[in-house]
Amino acid sequence: MDALTLVIGSKNLSSWSLRAWLALKRAGADFAEHVIPLDRSDTRAALDARTPSGKVPVLRHGETIIWESLAICEYVAELFPEARLWPEDAAARATARAVSAEMHAGFVALRTYRPLNMRDRRPAEGFAPGVTEDVARVLAVWAHCRDRFGGAPFLFGDFTLADAMFAPVVSRFRTYGVALEGADRDYADAVWELPEMQEWAAAAAAEP
Repeated sequence: MDALTLVIGSKNLSSWSLRAWLALKRAGADFAEHVIPLDRSDTRAALDARTPSGKVPVLRHGETIIWESLAICEYVAELFPEARLWPEDAAARATARAVSAEMHAGFVALRTYRPLNMRDRRPAEGFAPGVTEDVARVLAVWAHCRDRFGGAPFLFGDFTLADAMFAPVVSRFRTYGVALEGADRDYADAVWELPEMQEWAAAAAAEP
């Protein structure tokens, strides 16, 4: 197999990079990573030099370049079918894809007013129009997946790309002090305690 290289942004700040990185890690892929520090004077030049869209993440696989996070996740699932990154059941798989696409395209208020910051705690911040509704919708999605497909400890039982898509939300809830109870708390804890999440969080904490 040609070498895989994932171009990502700062681990403390880049939620989309985390999703693609988790997909590769959970697949057991051997890949190199190139980190572009964000929020610096030279960030735009570095992005333009390394990414066709001027955004991260980007996956390079030989001559193939994939520059969008959900597409990267799909590509990884196809490269490593033995990792079972989507549920095997057709209805569960369709639902996992639906909630992943919803996370990808929606929740604008949550992303805007409660951006990813892995190493900070800001419980008094991020209250803005639409945020409460976005949080409620996230919890409704989690409950639907668990209730319909018997998910535990993750949304569909075993880890899937849907969990990768919601992993940055779990971190956001910790940063901004979103109180979780019962099954919601158990799910968030299971995601946060993943060895890969802990590896990413440690690297985020060590960034300058």
